[in-house]
Amino acid sequence: MDKAIIEVGYGKVSKVQIGGNNPLVLIGGPCAIESREHAFKMADEIGKICNRVGIRWIYKSCYDKDCRSSVDSFHGVGADDGLRILADLREEFGIPVISDFSEPTWGPATGEVCDMVQVPAYLCRQTSILRAAALTNRPVHLKKGQFMSPWNMKNSVRKIEANGNHQILLADRGTFLGYNMLVNDMTSFPIMAKVGYPVCFDATHSIQLPTSMGNISGGQREFIPYLVRAAVACGINALFMEVHDDPDNALSDANTVLDIQYLENILGQAKVIHETRLELLEKYGEDNVHPEK
Repeated sequence: MDKAIIEVGYGKVSKVQIGGNNPLVLIGGPCAIESREHAFKMADEIGKICNRVGIRWIYKSCYDKDCRSSVDSFHGVGADDGLRILADLREEFGIPVISDFSEPTWGPATGEVCDMVQVPAYLCRQTSILRAAALTNRPVHLKKGQFMSPWNMKNSVRKIEANGNHQILLADRGTFLGYNMLVNDMTSFPIMAKVGYPVCFDATHSIQLPTSMGNISGGQREFIPYLVRAAVACGINALFMEVHDDPDNALSDANTVLDIQYLENILGQAKVIHETRLELLEKYGEDNVHPEK
């Protein structure tokens, strides 16, 4: 398979292809696994919305949020319980699942259950994490660090490739602009795409105001629809959004997760823009106005 297209899903779950001229894919779910009951409820509700919109999706939720600002914040249900919940969820709903991991030793167990593994943005240069992610032999969702330029992501990609894995999805989640502020540079998508892999926009973390509330991060979720429309028009292959049915009481990222009541509208718009862009490219040719010699 062309490395510009990756396939997520093993066993009996529905396979999802990301990249090329394939339809836009959603990676979505609560930031952290809060309980088995809540995880299954969210999978059911998000799945119904995706079916109505006509969009393929991958369920995302993390078992251990190791990057929380405060020692008192909810860090998750732990690897054993979390991976058991994800395994049961993928079996029940027949959909691929993804979780990140923050310790190299967690890699094998995460890869054994998950259809895709995620490298947290803060660890995107960490050689031991990248090696562990590659060795799971699952597709790797590699988030660009808030401190990283899009053109330097190729160095992290090479570390994964050096360990035999060529199934990579590159994601942007905003770049630091001074303290407690992120800016979204839409040129990051075509720049990262030049590495040869599909690209993704993390819409909910991109509106974060890092640690702006003392020991937790604030957010400006009212800008999510605007940024999603812009990113899809710029050629992303996948859209990442953390979604919750009760954001104010979410145990993780309460100020940035998208209220599920807005998900269908945003996905519907994103799908139309993605399809329109492909139609325009077919009619008028590629976007590159300065072809490389």
